[in-house]
Amino acid sequence: MKKGIHPEYKVGTVTCACGHSFQVRSTVGDLKLDICSNCHPFFTGKQKFIDTAGRVEQFRRRYNLPNKQS
Repeated sequence: MKKGIHPEYKVGTVTCACGHSFQVRSTVGDLKLDICSNCHPFFTGKQKFIDTAGRVEQFRRRYNLPNKQS
């Protein structure tokens, strides 16, 4: 490898919005995430609805569609 052209490889902390954190080695350093494997529904098997309330109603109001109830 050529000297002086490679970035520094250092230990960094990855911190998620849920509070989970862990150590990694990276060229970036510290990282902040919105969602991690500890809180993501695909990995945990739990379904979380984040910021979805009223989406269908908002769509129906925007396009003047009747409100169908089954």
